[in-house]
Amino acid sequence: MKVILQQDVKGQGKKGQLIEASDGYARNFLLPRKLAVPATAENVNTMKMQEKARKAQEAAEKAEAEAIAAKLKDCVVKLTAKAGAGGRLFGAVTSKEISEGLKAQYGLDVAKSKIVQDEPIKAYGTYELKCKLGYEVSGAIQVVVAEA
Repeated sequence: MKVILQQDVKGQGKKGQLIEASDGYARNFLLPRKLAVPATAENVNTMKMQEKARKAQEAAEKAEAEAIAAKLKDCVVKLTAKAGAGGRLFGAVTSKEISEGLKAQYGLDVAKSKIVQDEPIKAYGTYELKCKLGYEVSGAIQVVVAEA
């Protein structure tokens, strides 16, 4: 019996996939638990439309990520922090502060989880950080930490 999976099923396939399952397995397990629906012409057409919409949404999100990456090239985020003797900061400059600085100074909304810091920023200076924006798109941010 051909069925379309509504959720990922271990050992069978991923959500939205058309699979061939034995009649008993489909009737007694997959269908009652709403893990799958029978592969009627209407359901197959619905599955194709959903797949098309998902691909269009992914393309739009990738284009948006590439646009943000292009804008990030020109951005220099200026942050201020207090430091003790020797120029070492009290604490560190976090991804959250950098994200908030980007939003305040340039109006770009980049989630703090997408900003990659190899090591914490604990001194004054200029730093270049990577941003992983998803869909294999990444950008670079210049961060300048100055005295408060």
